[in-house]
Amino acid sequence: MAAASVPTLPSHIKAWVYSEYGKSSNVLKLTTVPLPQIKADQVLIKVEAAAVNPIDYRRLIGYITETDTLPTTPGYDVAGVVTKVGSQVTKFKVGDEVYGDINEHSMIYPKVVGSFAEYTTAEEKVLAHKPSNLSFVEAAAVPLSIETAYGGLEQAGFTAGQSILVLGGAGGVGTFVIQLAKHVFGASKIAATSSTRKLELLRNLGADLAIDYTKEKFEELPEKFDLVCDCVGEEPDRTFKAIKEGGKVLQIVPPETPPGFLHIVHSKGSTLEKLRPYLESGQVKPVLDPKTPFPFSQAVEAVTYLETKRATGKVVLHPIP
Repeated sequence: MAAASVPTLPSHIKAWVYSEYGKSSNVLKLTTVPLPQIKADQVLIKVEAAAVNPIDYRRLIGYITETDTLPTTPGYDVAGVVTKVGSQVTKFKVGDEVYGDINEHSMIYPKVVGSFAEYTTAEEKVLAHKPSNLSFVEAAAVPLSIETAYGGLEQAGFTAGQSILVLGGAGGVGTFVIQLAKHVFGASKIAATSSTRKLELLRNLGADLAIDYTKEKFEELPEKFDLVCDCVGEEPDRTFKAIKEGGKVLQIVPPETPPGFLHIVHSKGSTLEKLRPYLESGQVKPVLDPKTPFPFSQAVEAVTYLETKRATGKVVLHPIP
């Protein structure tokens, strides 16, 4: 099948680029780069919205220098419209609204032109059709976080009837862990931590016990849990005190210390398709920070804000010109 194309594609696009490692405010610059070219198994996407994730600012400070290529454009999560398809692509056509995490492996050779750009490329296998009930902003907030949450719960062997404690329940991944544990995995009890002002959000998402970490120590709770999902990077000595005998600690962020294990996300469009019914029914939904969306021109401000670790849910860039 011949590759479909749109004749009005530009030769160059606007993109946020860094050519050295450092603080986002010092190294991230808006510039012009050539339109990325697709391979046979890829599509070209006109980016409508892009989420900001912790991996983005970690890359900026040199977290994965071994496989990062400079200069580069950050951005994992994308929601947009297919404008060109490779010769081997069968699932998508020009004009389709798609979303996904464009980097199959989060820390291994991420795209040189990520989603903080007017256009980006992605392999067919990491994308899915955007749920019709989600806006581009909402859709961009889903992929990396929901795939991390789902994959982590699956890897931990979490099953119906088990209990879970989510540390950092109001964050991008934590909000999905709570919802998936409840609606997809059938948790018997869900506890989650947050600051005082976010406790009601935890309850609304499905937490049975909302814990104010500014006033209570989760490891001192009389009740212990089958799984502790650490989305914030707590001290292992604390997290292990909260599990039952034979329980597990799932660490979404380092460090990895037995009996805890670290989950590294593997981006798969099939996971998004599997969870599509829950998203379209509204049982599972993205949580957007009140400051979202940030305009494309304020990408540095968006990254800096996420670095404060005060964001609720997801931070998204939109519109992208």
